[in-house]
Amino acid sequence: MAMTLFTLTGVRHYYGTEFLAPGARLKLVKEPDNQHDREAIRVELNYLGKIGYVANSPCTVRGESMSAGRLYDRIGDTAEAEVLLVVHDFAICTVCSESLLEDSPVLFIPEEVDPDDEPGEDVIEYVLPTRTHTPDIVQ
Repeated sequence: MAMTLFTLTGVRHYYGTEFLAPGARLKLVKEPDNQHDREAIRVELNYLGKIGYVANSPCTVRGESMSAGRLYDRIGDTAEAEVLLVVHDFAICTVCSESLLEDSPVLFIPEEVDPDDEPGEDVIEYVLPTRTHTPDIVQ
């Protein structure tokens, strides 16, 4: 099973990354009432509280990790995560598989669109998250 990676960002506004290490367990908490980002996901560390956010900007999302917007509907109101790699001002983390929602609808899209095609070997499978909210555009 593929890992669901995300970038922990904003750490310099809280405690930095010096105390983080690979294997550290994190808690993800959705913040639907966040005035800056309706898809904000807060990252917490036990006994310390908020240590940053799941990156949600092309400037802060690192590599192939997911943005908060892509991750938002794949988790419940809270989720568990684990630190994989710590760098100076960010960390790469993974969402624990038991925290991922399993009821996302599946859409079959053929490589070549032909209305007579049946789903089969020449069909690409995409999993689409179910929208639980409508994000506001923040200007």
